[in-house]
Amino acid sequence: MVPTLKKYWAKQSGRRLVEPFCGGLAVPLGLRPTNALLNDINPHLINFYQWVQRGLKVGIKMEKDEALYYDYRDRFNDLIGPQKAADSKEAAELFYYLNRTGYNGLCRFNQSGEFNVPFGRYKQINYVQDFTCYQGLFTQWEFTSSDFQEVKPTPADLIYADPPYDVEFTQYAKEDFGWDDQVRLAHWLARHEGPVILSNQATPRIVELYGDLGFKLRFLKAPRRISCTGDRQLADEVLATRNC
Repeated sequence: MVPTLKKYWAKQSGRRLVEPFCGGLAVPLGLRPTNALLNDINPHLINFYQWVQRGLKVGIKMEKDEALYYDYRDRFNDLIGPQKAADSKEAAELFYYLNRTGYNGLCRFNQSGEFNVPFGRYKQINYVQDFTCYQGLFTQWEFTSSDFQEVKPTPADLIYADPPYDVEFTQYAKEDFGWDDQVRLAHWLARHEGPVILSNQATPRIVELYGDLGFKLRFLKAPRRISCTGDRQLADEVLATRNC
């Protein structure tokens, strides 16, 4: 999506980029805004980014080993549970390792808040130990973890929203993201006075929802890099824009 979004960003690049579902940071790393407010409901992802912002160098052993993976998964779940050390450097390191090594690139938590992705099946994994090259870019990026409605953009900000898609699997965090949340998001975006760009699966009800709220709709084919089934086929995507 980044090449498509760059065409919109070229006219708005003086603004702060606000992304309420920042995920893997593909968009801010592609657009390179000077200022950004980047939020995600997953606090462990945000903890990792905050440690990268401090100049993270991973100190734990990282290798493609099933026994090591499950030992680290247990340790991570202990840190984010009973030990209440979810904001620690160790938790950030383990989160990175688990996300790189787990099945199909998934980040998934059960209803108890435990990371439950099984060991992945990869021929080779290239781990990164030194993240200090990102420190300069992250200097004026603010990272937060909350529900999107707690994000407070100003009218001068450009919001790019890429929520969990309107598909069956939405359990990326402890909390599910259902249809009521999709509707809540659409109305929250419609109230923003500045430019808004949303991308979502082009399901009939998503198209109707944003069309009824006065968004301009553009339809694209987009690849799926992460899927619970491993499906990588192109999917119908809708780009909904306002004030762009």
